[in-house]
Amino acid sequence: MGWEALAQWGDDVARIEPLTGGVANDVWSVRLDGHRAVGRLGTRSDADLAWETELLVHLDRAGLTVPVPIPTKDGRLFVDGLVVMTYVEGGPPESQADWRRVAGTLRELHRLTRGWPQRPGWRSSTDLLHADTGTRIDLGAMPAEGVARCRAAWARLSGRPTCVVHGNPNNPGNVRMTANQVALIDWDESHVDVPDLDLVLPGNAAGLDDATHDIAAQASAAWEAAVCWDDDYSVKRLAEVRAV
Repeated sequence: MGWEALAQWGDDVARIEPLTGGVANDVWSVRLDGHRAVGRLGTRSDADLAWETELLVHLDRAGLTVPVPIPTKDGRLFVDGLVVMTYVEGGPPESQADWRRVAGTLRELHRLTRGWPQRPGWRSSTDLLHADTGTRIDLGAMPAEGVARCRAAWARLSGRPTCVVHGNPNNPGNVRMTANQVALIDWDESHVDVPDLDLVLPGNAAGLDDATHDIAAQASAAWEAAVCWDDDYSVKRLAEVRAV
């Protein structure tokens, strides 16, 4: 159905202009009943979108600032791959103090989602010690030596508790800050994993000790290499993962 599905949100709704930053989705500014919102059209499954929208509703009710799915006139949170969400005000982190606030928000996300079920079709980093595929990850496409390095990095996370991780919080474009709040947007890469993967922030703003930061940084580099193999960025990230 594509963007025609926008009609499910009512008569007073229209696309305004495309927004930058979306890779896997078509993201637009939307006017809905006189208010600014964001529409995101993609190809994720209904099960995947149900997981994401239910997570965002949960986090909003718990007090985190996130894009909140706006229901259609008949109460659905998505239609044919289209989600309409509240627009979040703010700008990117600009200082070490800002990033420390981001770290605090991430830790609250992790606290609120202990025991959360895995996103449909996804694998955690430690799942990939024994599995070869999960969503966009296909370890079979990587060189065997690279897979061995990634798995060695992920093995150091084994046995740790898991929760929802945002997946890409060190990208300033995924954070919207004001004087009073820190908002996380773009939850495309969120899934259940070890929380330290979210805490490899600029300037070690999360205050991880040296050993913890090293383990998390290596595991994060391995994840980013695997999830987008084999473009230039993924090759660069793999080069940061130490040889076995």
